[in-house]
Amino acid sequence: MKLENLPPAAPSIKTVSKKRWRAPVIAVAALAIGGAGWYAMQPPKPAAAPVAAKAGANGEPKVDVYELSPRDVASIAQGELRIKLPLSGSLTPLAQATVKSKVSGVVTGATIEEGTAVTRGQVLARLDQADQRARVAQQQAVLDEANARLDLAVKNNTNSEALLKQSFISQNSFDATSNAVALARASVKAAQAQLDLARNALNDTVIVAPMSGVISKRHVQAGEKLSPDMPVFSIVDLRQLTLEAQVPASDIPQVKVGQEVAFRVDGYQDRSFSGKVARINPTTEAGSRSMMVYISVANADAALRGGMFAKGSLTTTKSAPSPLLPLAALRKENNRDVVYTLENGKVVSTPVTLGLRNEDDGMAEVTGGLAAGARVLVAKLDGVKPGSKVKVDAPATKAALAAAAGAKG
Repeated sequence: MKLENLPPAAPSIKTVSKKRWRAPVIAVAALAIGGAGWYAMQPPKPAAAPVAAKAGANGEPKVDVYELSPRDVASIAQGELRIKLPLSGSLTPLAQATVKSKVSGVVTGATIEEGTAVTRGQVLARLDQADQRARVAQQQAVLDEANARLDLAVKNNTNSEALLKQSFISQNSFDATSNAVALARASVKAAQAQLDLARNALNDTVIVAPMSGVISKRHVQAGEKLSPDMPVFSIVDLRQLTLEAQVPASDIPQVKVGQEVAFRVDGYQDRSFSGKVARINPTTEAGSRSMMVYISVANADAALRGGMFAKGSLTTTKSAPSPLLPLAALRKENNRDVVYTLENGKVVSTPVTLGLRNEDDGMAEVTGGLAAGARVLVAKLDGVKPGSKVKVDAPATKAALAAAAGAKG
């Protein structure tokens, strides 16, 4: 058998012509050249700022200087710490009066209106005086008659005394004439009293203000007929007011006469008023477990009015002027109170002794260890501890620099 060698088969992989791969290569080269040219034309970038943090022994970042916000730091101020008890109530005038007529009569003049200020003794109204003048004249006549009777009795008694000395009359006759003198004198006194009453009634036809104040109510008009004890005007004195506030019976042991009260009223949002505890009611109010506390309020400028609703607080305890510490700055170390103060750019742990505390205001009285003017750290910041270097940010300076940079740009 004869073996014949067959020619080798043609390869199945197709060859790529040189023209097909040259184009992409040229495009890529052109892009690379263009990018290099663009980068070469850019301005040089500044070098990166040095990092203040370095790696610590445990691999955590170690901060050289902590920058604090002004809100993280508080300055210790000197002042009085007060413990306050909230209260509210209504204002009433301390002195007020309703002027009433003492006699009957027709009103002939009453022109003063509500809201008018009056002084003590000022005429408020007048009544018709015809009847009262007639009574005065009548009582005057009675007095004159009594005086005439007294004169006659005195003369008779003088004659009887002379006759008795001559034994012309008996002792009983003389005693009768003497008794007549005594009766006549009593009649004179009675007539004089009735005349005084009539004159007082005549004077009462002119109604005057019993005190200085402001007319709060006018009850009559001209031409009306008044009877005794009928109201004519109401007057209030606004120079001194009383704040009547109900205090729970459980808080009454803290309230003492003379304690200071600060309050506000609607309409005077930007103004605070003050007063002092004047009296404490010994019994609770009906239907409640509260006691009424009466607070004296001076109102020289008459800004306050009767019936206004007041809301404020009563100072039950007050400290002497001393450094005041925000309770947010207080820390505990080894079962003692300490604060972190800032001294020469470093945090220092300073033990303090505290006195009075006000949890509502978040302040405490410092009795030792800290002076007014010291700066303390009020924020609890991780990593900031005694010995740490700190720097307080100055927002005003940064704002000024930012504004200057904006104007320059």
